[in-house]
Amino acid sequence: MATFTTAGSDFLLNGQPIQIISGAIHYFRMLPEQWRDRLLKLKACGFNTVETYVAWNVHEPKEGQFRFDCGADLARFIEIAAELELLVIVRPSPYICAEWEFGGLPAWLLKDRNMRLRCYYQPFLDKVDAYFDALLPKLVPLLCTNGGPIIAMQIENEYGSYGNDKRYLNHIRQGMVDRGIDVLLFTSDGPEDHMLQGGTVEGALATVNFGSRPEEAFAKLKAYQPDAPVMCMEYWNGWFDHWSEEHHVRGWDDVADVLDRILRAGASVNFYMFHGGTNFGFYNGANFFDKHEPTITSYDYNALLTEWGDITDKYRAMRDVIGKYAKLPDIPLPEPSRKGSYGRLAMTERAELFGSLDALSAPVERPFTETMEALDQDYGFMLYSTHLSGPRPASKLTLQEVRDRALVFVDGVYQGVIERNSHDLLLEPKAHDLVFEVPEGGVRLDILVENMGRINYGWKMDDPKGISEGVRFERQFLSDWTMRSLPLDDLSKLVYAKHAAAPEAEGAAACGPVFYRTTFQVDEPLDTFVHMAGWTKGVVFVNGFNLGRYWEVGPQKALYLPGPLLRKGNNEIVVFELHGTKEAAVTLQDFPDLG
Repeated sequence: MATFTTAGSDFLLNGQPIQIISGAIHYFRMLPEQWRDRLLKLKACGFNTVETYVAWNVHEPKEGQFRFDCGADLARFIEIAAELELLVIVRPSPYICAEWEFGGLPAWLLKDRNMRLRCYYQPFLDKVDAYFDALLPKLVPLLCTNGGPIIAMQIENEYGSYGNDKRYLNHIRQGMVDRGIDVLLFTSDGPEDHMLQGGTVEGALATVNFGSRPEEAFAKLKAYQPDAPVMCMEYWNGWFDHWSEEHHVRGWDDVADVLDRILRAGASVNFYMFHGGTNFGFYNGANFFDKHEPTITSYDYNALLTEWGDITDKYRAMRDVIGKYAKLPDIPLPEPSRKGSYGRLAMTERAELFGSLDALSAPVERPFTETMEALDQDYGFMLYSTHLSGPRPASKLTLQEVRDRALVFVDGVYQGVIERNSHDLLLEPKAHDLVFEVPEGGVRLDILVENMGRINYGWKMDDPKGISEGVRFERQFLSDWTMRSLPLDDLSKLVYAKHAAAPEAEGAAACGPVFYRTTFQVDEPLDTFVHMAGWTKGVVFVNGFNLGRYWEVGPQKALYLPGPLLRKGNNEIVVFELHGTKEAAVTLQDFPDLG
């Protein structure tokens, strides 16, 4: 049993002053087999604490169905940290941001179109309370007050960037207390007046998040909280990447300078991130400022450890700085892990999406288009199909609020993409609009919509996916839709035909999106990287595990494939390609390509 408290400007662990030097590691962004390795490297760098968010959508993927096993075994992650004598900070607030899908909120919240998020709205509070009833009892035995390693827990995350509902914040705080959480509670916000005014709450320590100018940030925090320790709860030592942007890199010398100034001031710090990890599956989030900007599959973050867990020059530089303020553990720094180069794999089988629909989903008929959430779908794709009568002159097809990216087919022939950032709702045709004629007898219209990631930060988080309002041809709304949910969470019923490789590009223009499959042998399972040269856009699955999205726009060109996902002997890889590939082959190489 231990105590973690504050006295004046100090944190006290069992009554003794302590400077918290923490690093963020998200258990849900790596495999359980990797947890101990990453935590040991944290300790070897001189850190005394690990911090993690808790992703609600990982633990309650369907309402009332809770998961705390395998990769969702949060308690085991914390226990491993304790075995390594690390302290633990847990951030189980309903919302986490983290560039994670919907900021960690479960998609099923949006089935209720009256739902109000992150405020004192009773239907939302009821969902949070049910989640806390399942989650918090698993954390209570791990609190330092009960002999565990957890010293502090967060109430809400950067709430001042979103709202100022103190009644809501107090409900969350009191809900934690009532369920036995008796460790230090805190909030974290940007060091700006409106953020600290909106995000702080009585009974919780305020902390700040920033990437530079620590003196200014701490001065602002002290203006609101003069008699308390100062802590940077998120020291942004790198950054994340959106599709079609450059890969972000921040020099170690700059990061080391800011860290030295933080520690010299006697402040505590939590690196965001120490190890970024991967947005496996469809769990990447998206930001929205002027447009929808989905995050790439890699969450490398240019952190101290790479996405695949190797130490970096930034790691070594931070260790040197920390050594000026704390005794470094006598742990040898590890060598880079071995990587596997399994070579070029030609796809030997294929299954066309439009010929495989019954193996993937059941049709639902409605007079109007429904969102994914309305049909109890969380991630992936949705196919909307209808018959459009003719004849009709060339007219514009409008998807009223498409979220996020749609492939359009007329009588099975690919017409183009309609994307939420460029789609114009005005009647006058634009260069990027889809315009076509309808012959006598009419046509079949198929629209395949991809959820590219729900918004994880800011004012536009109410982000249902699919076609949220309707489809118009010229001015007329179209009715009588058949819809198919395609979460792609089970591909086992797909029936493949032999694939004969052709020199010319193939894909959506000829037959719609295609699943390509092959098998390969592995003698020794090692980390590797799936390079997607020549492919356009889609998803990669290995042994049934969704590695995530690829897209030729970059910056990421290769997907990280952790060794624990491979089996000694026979392995399967499936590529779901939306548009077409120059050559149906991938390369498993022993080096990354993040752009």
